Amino acid sequence: MTSTTTTTTPFEHADRGPLTTDELAARIARDIAPGSYVNLGIGQPTRIAEHLPPEAGIVLHTENGMLGMGPAATGDDIDPDLTNAGKVPVTERPGAAYFHHADSFAMMRGGHLDVCVLGAFEVSARGDLANWHTGDPDAIPAVGGAMDLAVGAREVLVMMRLFTREGAPKLVPACTCPLTGARCVSRVYTDHGVFEPGPDGVRVLETYGITLAGLRERLDVDLV
Repeated sequence: MTSTTTTTTPFEHADRGPLTTDELAARIARDIAPGSYVNLGIGQPTRIAEHLPPEAGIVLHTENGMLGMGPAATGDDIDPDLTNAGKVPVTERPGAAYFHHADSFAMMRGGHLDVCVLGAFEVSARGDLANWHTGDPDAIPAVGGAMDLAVGAREVLVMMRLFTREGAPKLVPACTCPLTGARCVSRVYTDHGVFEPGPDGVRVLETYGITLAGLRERLDVDLV
């Protein structure tokens, strides 16, 4: 594995384990500016809704046609006709609005979203995103609205595990999976750290359950 000498000092949390999914969702939620219009991708990113304080005025958009989504619904709050894009029952905030699927995509493509948070199979050191297909012949592609969000949102954040179950890095020099968008990712949040891809390498902002030196041993990207 290769890397450069660090030019910044990340905030290391090596005295604890990696972030859990809920801890990671809460960490991302803290970085979303009050008043933002945000789309949360299917899967892990939807957990962020549980950690957004109502007083922040953050408006959640769903691909299937809703503005003003609240946290996941439970118990008597479950309405089978009220779901997010991943078909998970959700609640609604006061003032929530519903609209046609085509209008939802017009919002995504028209630059009306401040932030989107997407999952990923891979993110490259320069910020390329691959999250719709592994490239395997027998894999089922699932692009959804990811390409529209990757080019339409003002800021693209990624929430993912840093390593696969086999231990292979998902933050890579270049994506091997088909791309969703090129140089579109501004920040990557993982269980082991927070990263900012860029033309001169990947900036490490924080580490969890591992040191910067440990990351250098396991990642084949320039950490700056």
